[in-house]
Amino acid sequence: MSFDKILIANRGEIACRVIASARALGYRTVAVYSEADRDARHVRLADEALCIGPANATASYLNIDALLDACRRSGADAVHPGYGFLSENGDFAQACEDAGITFIGPPVAAIRLMGSKRLSKIAMEEAGVPCVPGYQGEDQSDDTLLREARRIGLPLMIKASAGGGGRGMRVVTDEAEIPAQLNSARQEARNSFGNDELILERAVSTPRHVEIQVFGDHHGNVVHLGERDCSVQRRHQKVVEEAPSPALDQTLRQRMGEAAVNAARACGYVGAGTVEFLLGADGDFYFLEMNTRLQVEHPVTELVTGQDLVAWQLKVAAGEALPLTQDQVALNGHAMEVRLYAEDPAQGYLPQTGPIRRWRPASGEGVRVDHGLREGDQVGSHYDPMLAKIIAHGATRDEARRRLLRAVEDTVLSGVNDNRAFLAAILRHPVFAAGDATTAFIGADFADAPSLTPAQPGDALWSVAALLFARQQDRRRSGPGRGWQSSALGAQPLTLGCGEHSRTLTLQGPRVGGDVPVVLEDVDDDSVIAEVDGIRRRFQWCRHGDQLWLQHGTDKALFQDLTHQPAAGRDGPGSGRLSAPMDGAVVSLSASVGEQVRRGQVLAVMEAMKMEHVLKADCDGTVTEVAVAVGDQVRRQQLLVVLEADVVPT
Repeated sequence: MSFDKILIANRGEIACRVIASARALGYRTVAVYSEADRDARHVRLADEALCIGPANATASYLNIDALLDACRRSGADAVHPGYGFLSENGDFAQACEDAGITFIGPPVAAIRLMGSKRLSKIAMEEAGVPCVPGYQGEDQSDDTLLREARRIGLPLMIKASAGGGGRGMRVVTDEAEIPAQLNSARQEARNSFGNDELILERAVSTPRHVEIQVFGDHHGNVVHLGERDCSVQRRHQKVVEEAPSPALDQTLRQRMGEAAVNAARACGYVGAGTVEFLLGADGDFYFLEMNTRLQVEHPVTELVTGQDLVAWQLKVAAGEALPLTQDQVALNGHAMEVRLYAEDPAQGYLPQTGPIRRWRPASGEGVRVDHGLREGDQVGSHYDPMLAKIIAHGATRDEARRRLLRAVEDTVLSGVNDNRAFLAAILRHPVFAAGDATTAFIGADFADAPSLTPAQPGDALWSVAALLFARQQDRRRSGPGRGWQSSALGAQPLTLGCGEHSRTLTLQGPRVGGDVPVVLEDVDDDSVIAEVDGIRRRFQWCRHGDQLWLQHGTDKALFQDLTHQPAAGRDGPGSGRLSAPMDGAVVSLSASVGEQVRRGQVLAVMEAMKMEHVLKADCDGTVTEVAVAVGDQVRRQQLLVVLEADVVPT
């Protein structure tokens, strides 16, 4: 089982994370990268790196032959799959084994068994692990599924047996909808996983999602390292994770831990795994699934146990016994993690693409940020939009929450929009702060949160942006100065744009007048101190060309100086110019030159980051130009369709 050089079959923050632990244990590392990731951070951190194909994941990070060839060419004798991509692919694990390469993960049989929701549930029932009542039989005929669905009753959960990430999953509350939802789930499962097998379960109302971290070795030892509460979810995707769970006492923790260990033993598990449960308000818990890999949220377990889980993986794969017995595992303090995404929650979580202009991860007591970012990186549409994980540890849950909230606010990211305001609002919410959030939290308690609706930047950001534009113009001496000239010049107007909004501000010397006066006090390359209504505040800023990114906490905006731009040249709502909101592929076009269209009519559909996005006409008019074709890869803000707006009679 010995090995010397580890190839990480992944990218981004998890590749960087594995490299760090491997290096600490003295192993050489090999990074693989697609053409889009040529200059990525994980490529620079590894001892060696090989390109394995184009940006499309199917041709690179999901290409088993290319990965095995990279092992052969580099001399790597072990593979760490990270999470996602091929980490739970039994064929990949088998191919590594056949090639004499150590797969740093569980046995092939365990991956395949637990990868089937139907077969894994049967195995768990046989092992005495509590399971939700349901149907997981081989007979997948429509008649049988309908009969079993009616037997189980409502609310009903339909799941793709081979599924994950919420795909192929439906909750049914009306019996009349069962046939249509079965058909829809089956079709999505077939398209997503190549397997349309379904299981049915009685839906547990407003449960918590609690998972147990387990570890096994080749010597028959299996332990658990406590639980993580992952109840705050959006569309079955985890948003906040914490350890320990605020809902568990020591007795329930022991019961759930023993059930998870039994689950691992039942499938001969070796390495890191996670057994997921639904926890009802009555304290009953039910097996959900087992993830046969390291989880995204493993850092919270590391912080409360003081253990390096990646190092544990490497030691177990090398044949060593587990570093601790169950009695030696101790939980200290509390840890929380949030996932930083390039997405805009105020626009339906629309993925964001573009260059990373400025990246300053937060730091401080108890704060950890796992990431794979470098300034200048391009956030594209080929991969998941998660950029980093922000984690905090504290002596108590509330201390961890406060530290995490500050870290989210202090993290500086310019160039792409992100979900920090959404994350901060969750951490501040009284239901979450009290430890009472269930899987229904975002759809119920949090449904009306302001962070989920579009909003203009605050007045202070507009004013500071105007002063910075004026300062830059004056320093370049490119014309009559504004803002930093003598106040004898009188009031100077400056018009700024921010997305769909514009505003004209009046500068008088080094200040912006109005109800809330703003004065610049100090400016350096990264930050600016401004006095806002008598209070000094620090803002983060980044200038690139005619764009200025400005941030104060989670209030962030991209400004442009429109002072000398003709009003008719400014695109906006009703302009008739349809541009790509992100990098991606055009998957359908419903517009042709000369066609009359109505406002709100679908003109194009784009695909980016595994999601489809519908683009609609913003006015009534006639199509005068279609600048792209189906299948084209387009860049953010690239022009797609042009309309000549109808003239409204006066």
